[in-house]
Amino acid sequence: MTHTYAALLRGINVGGANKVPMPELRELLTELGHSSVRTHLNSGNAVFRTHADTTDDEAALAAALEAAIERRFGFSVACLVRSGPYLRAVVDACPFPAADLAGRQLHAVFCDGPVTPERFAPVDPAAYLPEEYRLGDRVVYLYAPEGLGVSRLAPVLQRPALLKGLRVTARNWNTVTKLAELTGE
Repeated sequence: MTHTYAALLRGINVGGANKVPMPELRELLTELGHSSVRTHLNSGNAVFRTHADTTDDEAALAAALEAAIERRFGFSVACLVRSGPYLRAVVDACPFPAADLAGRQLHAVFCDGPVTPERFAPVDPAAYLPEEYRLGDRVVYLYAPEGLGVSRLAPVLQRPALLKGLRVTARNWNTVTKLAELTGE
């Protein structure tokens, strides 16, 4: 039996730093024993299938990819791996009217551990309106009506003090829904 996953790499191919060409990322994932490897955009999204003799643990898959990237490219890149069913659940659980919003207005901040109300208690939601956020299990949904580039709330939600001990990476809603589609089994 095989399972389909998406790998979300943080901070690659941005501003000329941490260059990871997508053909090489596909090759690397194939060398790790994965199949049906494809990439989406140039910003570090890959979809792949694992085989019955490989682990289906997201953290182990991410750690193996991180180690392979460091060996191949000589720098460290944080990776999160999410299953197709998990991505579908993120889309289905969206607390905002995604169908009524432009993809640039809605984002998912994926975390490698649970997000709790206690962790985000220092953030006063009223201070950032009309921007809003909602918590999922390992995801923060962010509504930024003017886009992430001018968001006042996005940098606050990614402060090291709030995310201490978590690895995170954000994707716009268009990318989230596309990855859910590509990983659909």
